[in-house]
Amino acid sequence: MAKKDGIWITGASSGIGKAIALEFAKIGCNVFVSARRAQELERLKDEAGKPGDNIYTFPCNVASSTNVDQTFKKINNDFEVHCLINSAGITSFKHAADNSANEINDIINTNLLGAIYSTKTVLPTFIKNESGTIFNILSVVVNKTFTRSSVYAASKMGLLGYSNSLREEVRKHNIRVINIIPGATETSMWAQEIRKEKGERMMNPESLARIIVSAYLQKDNLVTEEIVLRPVTGDLD
Repeated sequence: MAKKDGIWITGASSGIGKAIALEFAKIGCNVFVSARRAQELERLKDEAGKPGDNIYTFPCNVASSTNVDQTFKKINNDFEVHCLINSAGITSFKHAADNSANEINDIINTNLLGAIYSTKTVLPTFIKNESGTIFNILSVVVNKTFTRSSVYAASKMGLLGYSNSLREEVRKHNIRVINIIPGATETSMWAQEIRKEKGERMMNPESLARIIVSAYLQKDNLVTEEIVLRPVTGDLD
């Protein structure tokens, strides 16, 4: 019996990843959601209502290559991943001089290495099937310089380089690699006081999710390789 296929989303317990999971579930896709907080994944499934029947929870800490491998094997026991969305991300909003070694490791390991680990697990299947889609959720820090974002910028610019190089390697296998580059989005990554003060200027995750689903649904022999999304009023000060 053929396995059901679906979409694996990391960082799905909140923010952009959560919105993407809900949007894909609404259109009937099987969605495999991962994050460190298992309780939040179950809450996501309940919040989805009837579309939650399409959501399957697989807790995972993407900063651990072992955990990523184990999680992919669990998913692959019953399903087949045909799209990966690397959405797990953290930051610290500190000046470079104030970042601790632990904070630096956590940001790089989650934002950069976590995406690479997850990508490596799905590539053999994608290459074998001569098809597949990988979304990497980046940030406008890859295009514009911000203070108090040095380590975050390093992680996202590293992922941009990896993503662009990967795309050239896997074109021949009909694999799409799509970079999503969003500006300020109202998520829990921002401090509550910032969201209260500037939330009206931020994009909402649901709007981003709809654009990502639209890019995924593109057919024929084309791909939107990079999508830059900003609030109409521009980047936050």
